[in-house]
Amino acid sequence: MAAKKPSNMTFEAALNELDTLVNQLEGGDLALEDALQKFERGVTLARAGQQKLTQAEQRVEILLQADDESALTTFDANQDD
Repeated sequence: MAAKKPSNMTFEAALNELDTLVNQLEGGDLALEDALQKFERGVTLARAGQQKLTQAEQRVEILLQADDESALTTFDANQDD
C-alpha cells in the first residue's frame, strides 16, 4: 500500500506518522536504505505539517483583521494568563 501524500493528510495524521518514524529511527534497528527512506518521508511530513501550521496562522490573522473591534497582537507562548 502506497503512503498517503502528506498534503492530503490531516495535520494530526501527519504528526502521528512522523512520531512513529522518529521512534523507528531512534531504535537503530533499520538497514541504512530503510532508515534513509524513513528519514526522507519524515522530512516531507515535517515540511507539510509546517505548511499547514503557517496556513492556519494566516487564517487566524485574517479572521482577527476582519473584526474591527479586536486588536491584532503577537502570540507569546510564554505569557502568563
